[in-house]
Amino acid sequence: MPAIKKSDLYARLWKSCDDLRGGMDASEYKNYILILLFVKYISDKYKNEPFGDIKIPEGCSFDDISKLKGQDGIGEQINIILENIGKENEKLKPIFDAVNFNDPAKLGRDKEIKDKLTGLISNFESDDLDFRNTRANDDDVLGDAYEYLMRMFATESGKSKGQFYTPAEVSRILAKVVKVCNAKSRKETLYDPACGSGSLLIRAAEESPVELSIYGQESETTTSGLANMNMIIHGFSTANIKQGNTLSTPKFTENDSRLKQFDYIVMNPPFSLKSWTQGVNYGKDPFGRFITGLLPPEKNGDYAWMLHVIRSLNQKGRAAIILPHGVLFRGNAEGELRKYFIDHGFIEGIIGLPTNLFYGTGIPACIVILDKANAGLRKGIFMINAGSGFVKDGNKNRLREQDIRKITDAYLGELEVPNFSRFVSNDEIIKTNEYNLNLPRYIDSGETEDIQDIEGHLHGGIPVSDVDSLSKFWDVFPTMKNYLFSPLREGYCSLNVPVDEVAFKIGIHPEFEVQANVVREKYAEWEKSVKPCLIDLNGDDTPKTVICNLADKIQDEFKDVSLMDKYDVYQVLLSYVNDAMRDDLYLISGNGWESGRVISYEYAKDKAGKATKKLKSFDGLLVPKDILANEFFHDEVVKIGKMQSDLDTAVQQIDELLEEYSGDDGLLSEVISESGKVSLKEVQKRMKEIKGDKNSEDEYKVLDLCDKLLTLQNFAKKGMKEDNEKLDSLIIKKYSELSIPEIKSLVIEKKWFHSISSGVDSLFDSVSHKLESRVVELAKRYETTLPECAEKTDVLEKKVRKDLEMMGYIW
Repeated sequence: MPAIKKSDLYARLWKSCDDLRGGMDASEYKNYILILLFVKYISDKYKNEPFGDIKIPEGCSFDDISKLKGQDGIGEQINIILENIGKENEKLKPIFDAVNFNDPAKLGRDKEIKDKLTGLISNFESDDLDFRNTRANDDDVLGDAYEYLMRMFATESGKSKGQFYTPAEVSRILAKVVKVCNAKSRKETLYDPACGSGSLLIRAAEESPVELSIYGQESETTTSGLANMNMIIHGFSTANIKQGNTLSTPKFTENDSRLKQFDYIVMNPPFSLKSWTQGVNYGKDPFGRFITGLLPPEKNGDYAWMLHVIRSLNQKGRAAIILPHGVLFRGNAEGELRKYFIDHGFIEGIIGLPTNLFYGTGIPACIVILDKANAGLRKGIFMINAGSGFVKDGNKNRLREQDIRKITDAYLGELEVPNFSRFVSNDEIIKTNEYNLNLPRYIDSGETEDIQDIEGHLHGGIPVSDVDSLSKFWDVFPTMKNYLFSPLREGYCSLNVPVDEVAFKIGIHPEFEVQANVVREKYAEWEKSVKPCLIDLNGDDTPKTVICNLADKIQDEFKDVSLMDKYDVYQVLLSYVNDAMRDDLYLISGNGWESGRVISYEYAKDKAGKATKKLKSFDGLLVPKDILANEFFHDEVVKIGKMQSDLDTAVQQIDELLEEYSGDDGLLSEVISESGKVSLKEVQKRMKEIKGDKNSEDEYKVLDLCDKLLTLQNFAKKGMKEDNEKLDSLIIKKYSELSIPEIKSLVIEKKWFHSISSGVDSLFDSVSHKLESRVVELAKRYETTLPECAEKTDVLEKKVRKDLEMMGYIW
């Protein structure tokens, strides 16, 4: 592909949705967008290839759709093209048949539908959207763009219609814990009985070191079509996706009497499905799932999915299923089924997730990991309670990179982490808790109540127990505790420094600086260890491998640094990677370090919306303009900065004059426009009118000052404009002259390392903020005793009463 950042590509594709918004819900208009994107992809990829994975009939490429722009009957003609493609590619027929590009209810009539579809097609005609080579060096450009759109559509669709998409963060966890990375043969199989748009299958398949045989079933016709498109776009064109109700009519069977069995299963079924028995032979299932003794509740299908999965696993099979928390503790029929799964040793692990992660529901969910291979030897269940690890993202919660890594590290390494993960024996589960798997029974969240000390409130003083609770800080700063606090009486102490100086005193303490140096040294070691591989980056390197290497090394470097959680440091790195560095790595992988010479220009547009020759702005595609300017044109940058400072000062002083001398009788009232502005021309005109008039001397002085300030402002604006234009010319010229070593230095050291280092510094600064905040909180809490509060209240009450008596309200 041409040099383009993924973030820019995503923004462009999402903007194409503007042509359809308003006329229909996101759950509907997504199909129009994704189908056109898909046709563009298969046209670029398979046009004129008679033996390609997809057959494109003559006259049915995206180029042929482009020719329809502005024509009457455009929607009907697009339908015909899609119908012809569907005839040649059976797996695409369901979704192509389900979407009508000539629907007046959704797209309008006559000119409206013609303009709407013409605009939509135009958005996909850019030279940047060339998908002939979308998998260079593991860069699945279109696949990632497709997933981005699916996530955005799910977000816009809301609670009731976003179930077709499983958040990528959760999919990544399932792909790891199902251990598909252990696959060794192409004969091994991967299955999702409720595959939706296929995102879970794709994440798991990408985790496998070998190409797996992929199977999926989805009840919704349109969504199964999306899954087929998703598979093709991600390079899994041989995936076998079928449409139908898995519980009533499973499509993958052997001799119609036995379910096909698989090596790996991943699934995110609809939660607590009430209508799951429709079409099911309840109590006499021919596949041995829902039979007497193994009957899920008729109005809740969670365990129906579990039974289908366990019957669909071969004797060495593993599964990871997303289910509501209720499956862990609900009683009656579900309690008996839970007992069945535990007694047979099928449940290897449980991972509790935060609430409000999924688009279809806000309830908390869990991942249940099933393993048949070692079921007979299982002595217990490995549990993780990860419910508190997330970040708010709009109206949803989202797992951070550090949350994903912490969960997968703990599960795959069977690491017992206090208040997070532990192996629970069968005895504890069965004898102590009677088969109840509710996670809080086994893993305490670790949250402690902040107790108010009555004696401290009555007599003053900070409880020593509260100070001692900060032991993790005193272990690292052993003398700081006595530096900040002094004994007051038994069990209580006082603060040695003023409250408003706590932060300063902590920051200058020698032990704090020693620890800061430890952090700096660890970071410097990480830079030293990864710099050679970054300098040697070339087209043969896979960005995903590079990122994993950077992440593993920074986590390893900070694993033993006190007060610094290695997962927090990991998050600093991955946040920057996701925001900027990932795009850079893919640019370098696909186009080489020469990308550092490429400039992205933005031109002004005329009234018709067409780009003009007037340059509006520009920036380097890989090397930011500001970094280049500071590195090579420091003097020019300083000069412009000085002029900007002068301009800001002049503007501020002009504003102050206007504030002081505006109004009907103000000395500047004659020169202030209706909009509240003042111009140099009007000021100088008024000065000529009143010059020499003794009655107007004060006004003249103010106008003279205003004249000087406006002149300075205009001079600074003009000078800045000229100097900025000169600097822009120098920068543009310099981009073309950059050597590869210069580009590497600018990108690696001035851009990447500078940003990551700033993030790590901020993370360590937060250590002092946490200590400071707690010390200040405790000091202020017990600063005033209850008797003192009562005395102040009494004084104020008497004062108010006296005032009320004087006013006649009390007598």
